Amino acid sequence: MTDSAAATELRAFRYVLRSRLIAAREALPTDIHAQLSRKLERHLGELLDALNPAMLAFCWPFRGEFDARALVSGRLPDGLRACLPVVMDNASPLEFREWTPQSEMIEDRYGIHIPARGEALRPDTILMPLNGFDEAGYRLGYGGGYFDRSLAAISPRPRAIGVGFELARIDSIRPQAHDLPMDFIVTEAGIFDVKAGSLQPRNIL
Repeated sequence: MTDSAAATELRAFRYVLRSRLIAAREALPTDIHAQLSRKLERHLGELLDALNPAMLAFCWPFRGEFDARALVSGRLPDGLRACLPVVMDNASPLEFREWTPQSEMIEDRYGIHIPARGEALRPDTILMPLNGFDEAGYRLGYGGGYFDRSLAAISPRPRAIGVGFELARIDSIRPQAHDLPMDFIVTEAGIFDVKAGSLQPRNIL
């Protein structure tokens, strides 16, 4: 298979996989989604308490994703600063624009809420939504490559925490050289460190 044919086949594989996993997430009944979200929020809060980030990036919930707003806003009075990713153009890293619950919000080209204005911050930790994740800690996003470019561009690299539901777990996303693994994965089942190419349950003491 030529490189071009292999790339086309991989895009098709990921498109079908992404569509199936997003549909499964969006099909969760409201009560089940809320139950899973409460468990996920508890685990994610434990990890954030252990990591103690100073500048935390997260994503506005989209298409049935976990909603981290309450978790993040509850930590702002203790000195945490928060920001949301903003797409500048298709080939550039993301800008991370400061967010508070009082921020004026607008919709970007994808229909995702972003701050209308705010200081551009350099996060030390990023909560990254998972359409899918595999046993090696790689994330399946929406296919734009924005987060991979951003992780590669920020020095030192922020800690990357993949956040999603267990229904997104798959054997492999078939990662390529440009794909970057997460440092942690958090689901309703717990916290997982990404070490030596595998997910390892983490115990918070």
